[in-house]
Amino acid sequence: MRLANKVAVITGAASGIGLATAEKFAAEGATVIVCDLNQAGVDAAVAAITEKGGKADGYIVDVTNKDQINTMRDAVLAKHSRIDVLVNNAGIVMDAQLVKMTEEQFDKVVDINLKGTYNMARALVDTMVEQGSGVILNASSVVGVYGNFGQTNYAATKFGVIGFVKTWSRELGKKGIRVNAVCPGFVATPILKSMPEKVLADMANKVPMKRLAEPSEIANVYAFLASDEASYINGAALEVTGGLTL
Repeated sequence: MRLANKVAVITGAASGIGLATAEKFAAEGATVIVCDLNQAGVDAAVAAITEKGGKADGYIVDVTNKDQINTMRDAVLAKHSRIDVLVNNAGIVMDAQLVKMTEEQFDKVVDINLKGTYNMARALVDTMVEQGSGVILNASSVVGVYGNFGQTNYAATKFGVIGFVKTWSRELGKKGIRVNAVCPGFVATPILKSMPEKVLADMANKVPMKRLAEPSEIANVYAFLASDEASYINGAALEVTGGLTL
């Protein structure tokens, strides 16, 4: 198992790509720290992992709330004595064209997607530095590489977390910590599956592979990057789009 004996903190881990990543990490031997806003979702994720023989603990963590983040970190260290991987997956969308975007829409997306990523990394990085090892993985997007109509706030955050990667990989590489980003394209998450069939078909037709990604396919990439198999990958923003941008 590629992640045996690793302790991995995953935000937004109660659904979608986050849940798929938590399940994949547990299957690869990691102890997964499921962090999300929804208690029922956290409990369900932990139960799903443990029922399959995996190891998981759950915490309510709002990535904009430093007290909750620090409480989770301290509890994890008290129980496991280390934190090996951080997957900054938590994020939201509140789309609007620039001429219609409100301050609330802009600020909330930035606070969660960008500042929340910073908050999590800042809270856990000292532990990784002390260990002399660690992996930080940021959830970007194809939108964080090419932009997208109606997503000023979201694009800014997803470009921004790649900026974090490029900076932190330079700062932390010599300390034994690798930092990378994953940039998914269209993924068949529960939210996306609620869209009309014609819209989903149009999205799939834009991809050379003629289908959307499954959350597990993004989780597989996170698992690889978190593992020692990716020991010389640092500062990368890996597109996982099925060739969408070709």
